[in-house]
Amino acid sequence: MDCTSYSYGPDPSQYGQLYLPAQRTHDAVVVIIHGGYWRSRYALDLGEPAARDLASRGYVCWNLEYRRAGNGGGWPETFDDVAAGIDLLAELGGRLAFPVENVVALGHSAGGHLAAWAGGRASLPAGVPGSDPAVGISAVLSQAGVLDLRRAWELGLSDQAVENFLGCGPDDEPQRFRWADPLQQVPLAVPVYAFHSEADDAVPVELSENYVAAAQAAGSRAELVRVPGDHFDIIDPASAAFEKIRTVLQTLA
Repeated sequence: MDCTSYSYGPDPSQYGQLYLPAQRTHDAVVVIIHGGYWRSRYALDLGEPAARDLASRGYVCWNLEYRRAGNGGGWPETFDDVAAGIDLLAELGGRLAFPVENVVALGHSAGGHLAAWAGGRASLPAGVPGSDPAVGISAVLSQAGVLDLRRAWELGLSDQAVENFLGCGPDDEPQRFRWADPLQQVPLAVPVYAFHSEADDAVPVELSENYVAAAQAAGSRAELVRVPGDHFDIIDPASAAFEKIRTVLQTLA
């Protein structure tokens, strides 16, 4: 497989790694968004095992980096970056001859939050960060995603990572919180699969449960997929949890 980095902006964190399989056997392009509670000490190397595994199975993979809290990210920069990084696929697909009509967002932890947020970009009001997408998302696969920002903030997860990331609590800037929170964006026009383990001690499974319940009540197609293992097993291609992800991805591709 071929792996090449492409920039979507001038900042050192505004780039992605494009994995092109030796033989493309699936029409889905997989955007991989790493986690780390949006903090700068975590980077896209967390997404590399998934990218290599899926590219070896015939998927085009776009392992996306973005500015995080501590290196210029937060609101609205991280959202602008994820949007611009995904939209660059329109240019890359045209240049390198792969279609971008079926783009699946696969995100872990904070990346699961960003993947679900990206799945709802088309419904954001004009002028809001991420609105008017050039490349649409056809499905979201969330791996232990932070899908309910208010509850994550209430629990103070990872030393109040949500407030550190957004620069506010839900009642300080309610509009900002609403635009950033996947749960408040339902219903989505695309399916969301929330993979989560009961044993996850970094992101409680209730965040995925809350999201799926709200999405289903609003008329969205959303499914909670319970998996074995811990918070990091779910990004290990050798794990039983990741095998479940591959199975669902196959149905989408």
